[in-house]
Amino acid sequence: LSGSVCLKELLSPGMSISVLGPTFEDLALNVKKNISNISYIFIGRAGGYIGGSLIGGVLFDCMNPHLLLGFSMILTALGMYAIPFCKQAALLTAFMVSIGVSMGVLDTGGNVLILNTWGDQAGPHMQALHFSFAAGAFVSPIIAKLVFGSDEKGTQLLDATLPVTKAPAPETAFNLKSSLKSMWAYIVIGSFLFLVSFLFFLLYSRCGTVKDQSHSGSGKQLVAKHHLALVFLLFLFFFAYVGAEVAYGSFIFTFAKDFSHMPEAQAAGLNSLFWGTFAATRGFAIFFATCMYPGTMILLCLLGSTLSSLLLCLFSNHKVALWVCTGVYGASMATTFPSGISWLEQYTTITGHTAAAFVVGAALGEMVLPALVGFLLGRFPNQPLLMYLSLLTSTFTAIIFPVMYKLASAPGSPGRKPRVERQIEADDSEYRRALLDSGGNEEEEEEQEDEADQWNDADFEVIEMDDASPPTDTGGGEALCLVENLLQ
Repeated sequence: LSGSVCLKELLSPGMSISVLGPTFEDLALNVKKNISNISYIFIGRAGGYIGGSLIGGVLFDCMNPHLLLGFSMILTALGMYAIPFCKQAALLTAFMVSIGVSMGVLDTGGNVLILNTWGDQAGPHMQALHFSFAAGAFVSPIIAKLVFGSDEKGTQLLDATLPVTKAPAPETAFNLKSSLKSMWAYIVIGSFLFLVSFLFFLLYSRCGTVKDQSHSGSGKQLVAKHHLALVFLLFLFFFAYVGAEVAYGSFIFTFAKDFSHMPEAQAAGLNSLFWGTFAATRGFAIFFATCMYPGTMILLCLLGSTLSSLLLCLFSNHKVALWVCTGVYGASMATTFPSGISWLEQYTTITGHTAAAFVVGAALGEMVLPALVGFLLGRFPNQPLLMYLSLLTSTFTAIIFPVMYKLASAPGSPGRKPRVERQIEADDSEYRRALLDSGGNEEEEEEQEDEADQWNDADFEVIEMDDASPPTDTGGGEALCLVENLLQ
């Protein structure tokens, strides 16, 4: 139950984030503004997302995770409900900031909850969690435009009348209502968020006490020798990776149309190919993670992204190479983020603060690198700057990952956690984890008692040999030295 609820938990932020794109024009009409005049709502949501990630990292370490995620989903649902009724741009921005804060908490908390629930078996579940995010981002535009599509006539009439008249006429108001059918998508997504939040409260009532007991009775957490350095390097890793991913997905249409001179239909198809291979590979990665280590998956992704971006730089004007390499690049970028978190969990404990650092790094990369590409494309339109950025970030991540591995496996570090092969059912994972912890402690105590008995027997044998030997015989002393060496 906990695993399925976590998948629904990140499905919801995916829907909440992607619904803004296809409904952006309708939001501008709803507040009687031009699109350019309300573009700052993206900045507000991104700022709230970063703040929510930091807040969630602190709260997640001091309160029950199910309760925190449940309240965060209710806050997101309330914001989604309120957006269709916003008639002022400032109020719309305020609700976008609140939604960004709650989604930052959900993103940070979802990753940590998966790691805390499944431990060394979190790889497939982490991949499934991020696949659900991609699935939500895919479903949301369909709900907004295909299920609740806008009325073209009403939109055209509103475009013609709103710049001229201060107050819309009754007929225009009627067309406004018919043209903003896509606002119902926010109501549907908000209702889904409410339902999932109740599931988190149900989990809290069922296993909150057991989880607290299991955590309080657990032993010392594994912390790498260079824990802070690893967290900082992975922060930079996700900054470059997520920034390049969003920049490529945002500007490949413009690049193909303006630089490679593709028709708009083919450029749109190229954009769909990137996100299609991205989502499909995340789905397949759920099964790959059951038989591959996270580090192996990261190496394959780095190899694919570096090779494809290099070919894109060399053959950016060749349409066949552009299609093939875009598909390979999208597939190579799919599993890096969840695999990176699972990889670090093998060497050190990921707390709420640690996960918040990763989410903030990804959010900053998503803000900075696409803006940088957009600025440079306006200055140097005849250069394949998008491909240069892809190659630069791929090379940077390919260099930084071996450095992280060297630090994680440095002398004096605890080393990689062993992979334990055990099956834990989803419905009673919390209870069984507590039982496994207590059973493991009893076995360790029995082993220690057996070892103590063996050493006591060895000591008695040495004493007997020493008593039986003559004063000039040094055999007993040699045996005693041998025992002391073994103890060291």
